[in-house]
Amino acid sequence: MPQLRLALNQIDAHVGAIAANADAIVHWTRHSAEQGAHLVAFPEMALTGYPVEDLALRASFVEGSRAALRGLAARLAAEGFGELPVVVGYLDRADRAEPRLGRPAGAPENAAAVLHRGEVVLRFAKHHLPNYGVFDEFRYFVPGDTQPVVRVHGVDVALAICEDLWQEGGRVPATRAAGAGLLISVNASPYERNKDDVRLELVRKRAQEAGCTLAYLAMTGGQDELVFDGDSIVVDRDGEVIARAPQFAEGCVLVDLDLPAAAPDAPGGVVGDGLRIDRVVLSEEPAAPYGPAVTGGQADRPDDDAEVYGALVTGLRAYVRKNGFRSVLIGLSGGIDSALVAALACDALGPEHVYGVSMPSKYSSQHSRDDAAELARRTGLHFRTVSIEPMFDAYMGALGLTGLAEENLQSRLRGTLLMGLSNQEGHIVLAPGNKSELAVGYSTLYGDSVGAYGPIKDVYKTDVFRLARWRNRTAAERGETPPIPENSIGKPPSAELRPGQVDTDSLPDYPVLDAVLERYVDRDQGLAEIVAAGFDAELVARTIRMVDLAEYKRRQYPPGTKISAKGFGKDRRLPLTNGWREHA
Repeated sequence: MPQLRLALNQIDAHVGAIAANADAIVHWTRHSAEQGAHLVAFPEMALTGYPVEDLALRASFVEGSRAALRGLAARLAAEGFGELPVVVGYLDRADRAEPRLGRPAGAPENAAAVLHRGEVVLRFAKHHLPNYGVFDEFRYFVPGDTQPVVRVHGVDVALAICEDLWQEGGRVPATRAAGAGLLISVNASPYERNKDDVRLELVRKRAQEAGCTLAYLAMTGGQDELVFDGDSIVVDRDGEVIARAPQFAEGCVLVDLDLPAAAPDAPGGVVGDGLRIDRVVLSEEPAAPYGPAVTGGQADRPDDDAEVYGALVTGLRAYVRKNGFRSVLIGLSGGIDSALVAALACDALGPEHVYGVSMPSKYSSQHSRDDAAELARRTGLHFRTVSIEPMFDAYMGALGLTGLAEENLQSRLRGTLLMGLSNQEGHIVLAPGNKSELAVGYSTLYGDSVGAYGPIKDVYKTDVFRLARWRNRTAAERGETPPIPENSIGKPPSAELRPGQVDTDSLPDYPVLDAVLERYVDRDQGLAEIVAAGFDAELVARTIRMVDLAEYKRRQYPPGTKISAKGFGKDRRLPLTNGWREHA
């Protein structure tokens, strides 16, 4: 059987930074060549970053991507890598109209290309376009109608893009029909909890359906609210894992493969789903026999809490760095939410780039003030205390607010103080709200909701506690100081806006609340269905009412890292003005 050394480069692409992305592709191609690779691949839209959203509708950006692809091909050849085929994802446009596909000429395409000897020798567009969750690809792209196959050292390699694997039909059976010995799928598949297990089973199934070895290459890093976790996988035709990359890390997966030789009379023409086999022959001669140096292997898999924590760190780091910020500012209340956000920020950016401020009022307990200071001591972040009492007294003297308005004034004074420091010193403010509070509107507009990014926006309160305990436990296991004071974890959660206040004055216990929210928010179950699952009808109706009435607050909350199947963002879109009610 012919041998082929495959290099899968899971990299962190930056949306819109085409020149920087091209530099990264050259860097990792050089690395792959130094390792003796015969074929090199990069993720979906690696040249432009993903998702490009409405940039796909801007003709200048599409042309910029196309020109950069041609320039990249020439640059790779000039630097001595012209004989090494490189697969790169990019943004293209349809050169010809296809009325039966609803495709006008010039329409954008989510595409990939093979670069060889300074030329773009093969182009193809994604066939299956996702239009669910965070995906809007029907809005932007038109589908491809070919089954690309490139022959490298006598092996036919079929190519696909992300959703082409997730949907039935299309390029997987077309790969079998084409008689390919290897299928490479380039992906920018956003992270969500437990997706790694689903992804592995999918890759195994598709390899068996395609009848060949399958290489699943994924992007890593972060883009706005999305996180990409890498986790590239290579399986044989029976679905057995040959190699698996780590999560949340850039790197090159090298694997030596023994693959069937391409048939002299390899099939052509049109196969399933109307796909036309588009085969390009680059090299017929097998690679000179060699002793395999890279036989595969699997990276250690993190446990569930480590995986989620890694996603939150990755998302925060990407947002701060890719937007050109250097430091973050956090209001430290002494509570669990701000403590976890501070720990995440220190792990993502280093404590030297994290600034915390305690803003006590006359209702702030001494233990909360002490807990905030203790967190700063444990983590090494910058810390100061600024009392809001003089500001509060001035407002109250002028307005004479009472009740909820008085309570919310304290939160809004803190928000104003944080934004003032942000303007003065150049830090971006991190909002500490969790998913449970955002769901039921337990936050103050222009108060604790101010900020540029919400690192735990998609983390339920019960998960906040679990992640805090996990972070402390792993620190202790490494002989380090646990970053989060035990008192912040153990005390009853409270906004401390009035004497003796605790969250459960206004909300159900968090384990029950989160269980209801997970069904209503994440799974779109209605009142009757949730009650039938064993929950108290009055509690469910009250919770649903709070969720429905808080939509306007969530719409104004900053972006934050998505870790669930349905976060508060563009994969959950409800009207602000809405007369439908599940509750009485």
